[in-house]
Amino acid sequence: MRYITLLLLTIVISSCSTYSDQELSAFDEKIKAHLDSLNKKMEKTENGLYYAIKDTGHGSEFISYKDQVTFTYKGSFLNGNTFQVIGKEDPLVYKVKQLIVGWQDALMMIKEGGKIEIIIPPQLGYATQKTDIIPANSILKYELEVLKVE
Repeated sequence: MRYITLLLLTIVISSCSTYSDQELSAFDEKIKAHLDSLNKKMEKTENGLYYAIKDTGHGSEFISYKDQVTFTYKGSFLNGNTFQVIGKEDPLVYKVKQLIVGWQDALMMIKEGGKIEIIIPPQLGYATQKTDIIPANSILKYELEVLKVE
């Protein structure tokens, strides 16, 4: 499972995809419709990441781009189907700069011990890359928890 995740992260970092304004708007409308259907409110960043901070975490320092983080997550699609769960018994450890843009942006909003729920449009995630578990152009939901920051 860790190797699949590492492969996915490597593909994303090396991939480059550009979307039209119309495509970006369509992704955003899908996310808004999803949130409306759940009667759920989330904040939105300028680049299109939707987020809800559940726990900012502790300490005085927010996570930075150069930090290494140990974290867990649950990943799912907008339809609610879970595609991957990384638990506390086997967390991931990565430098923030090695992760998909949506995760980078989200992690830098919290501190060690923080929890955040995010919805990542394709341009901030896996874009046009297709994997064994994630179709191309997927909008993804994650619940991230940071266990340790170094």
